[in-house]
Formats: sequence, structure tokens, C-alpha cells
Amino acid sequence: MTVSGPGGPAMPTGHDVPVPSGAPAQGHGAIGPQPAQPAPPAPGAGVPGPPPGPGATPPFAAPPTEGRSVRVWLGLGVGALAALVCCGGGGAALVGLVVSGTQALNEQARVVVNDYLQAVRDKEFDKAYGLLCDADQRRETPEEFSARLATEPDITTYHVGNATSPPDVTVPVTVTYATGDQRSEQVELAQDSSTGRFEVCGIA
Repeated sequence: MTVSGPGGPAMPTGHDVPVPSGAPAQGHGAIGPQPAQPAPPAPGAGVPGPPPGPGATPPFAAPPTEGRSVRVWLGLGVGALAALVCCGGGGAALVGLVVSGTQALNEQARVVVNDYLQAVRDKEFDKAYGLLCDADQRRETPEEFSARLATEPDITTYHVGNATSPPDVTVPVTVTYATGDQRSEQVELAQDSSTGRFEVCGIA
């Protein structure tokens, strides 16, 4: 559509304006070229399948075998070393128990002999009688025991040695009397059946 103006050529209206090639169209409803739309996913694509049934083995990758032999032999070597150390430690522990037991026995025996000689030296005859074994107490009453020791020379000093090993445990002693005499004697010991304590069971 054109409109004629006075004294001039006809002017095109807005509806008759030509649109350059490749330029977007003016006006309502004009749409340029649209980008291509992605194709819809195929049926079942991207959807996890059903879980495997009972007894199915998952497809795990096989473990690497490189270095396995080295680790096995290393483990065996460490185990053998540990066993050797344990055996050696067990032997040392056994020796330690034997030594500790011997020392404990010697100490107990020496304590009993020392208590007996000290009681005799201090004229505590009842206390000394209580340290005798059952056999010696059956052989002599407390009164007889006290009367016999009262007639013997007084003890001034004494020395207690180390006990011998079981079964016949004896303790060597050196006793010095007020008369100046000095005797080396063996104190025989026996263990009480109920308490396990050592008791004086004769002096030779």
C-alpha cells in the first residue's frame, strides 16, 4: 500500500516496507530459525536394570597377582620369627620362675631359722617351741623344752647360711655361745602339711 503526498512520490506504508534477506522479520509472530531439538532417549536407555537374582556373582575385577608371592613369604617369615621369639621368651620365663622359686624357698627357710635362734637367745622358749615341727613337739612338751634350753649356754651371736634344695631342706648356722665356744650346726626343716610353712625339725 502507498500513500501519495502532495508534490512528491508515493511513500510506502509500514506494511509495505521490504524486509532485507536474512534479517529477522518485524511484527508480531515473526520467529527466527530455531535450534535443533535433541532426539528423545530410546526406550529403556539410562534406566538401571533389575538387580541380579540370588546366587549371581557381581562382575568384580580380579585382584592383582603382582607381589602376592612376596607378601605370602614375608608373612610366613614374620610368623616363624614370632614363634622363635615366643619359644625363647618362654624358656627364659621358665628359668626365671625356677630361680625365683629357689630364692623364695631360701628366704623362707632362713627367716624361720633366724626367728628360732633369736627366740632361744632371748629366752623366749614358748615362741621357740611354737616354731618346732609336729614330730619334735610330740617328743617333748613345752615345759621339757624350756627346762632343757635353760641348762644350755646362752647364745651371744649366730650366723644363718643358705638353705639346701628340697626334699631335705637344711640350713647351716654358726652359733657363738657366752662361754666362747662356737659351733657349726645344721638346722633341719620340714613343711607344715596344712600351712606349707617351714618348721624346725631337729638340730645336728
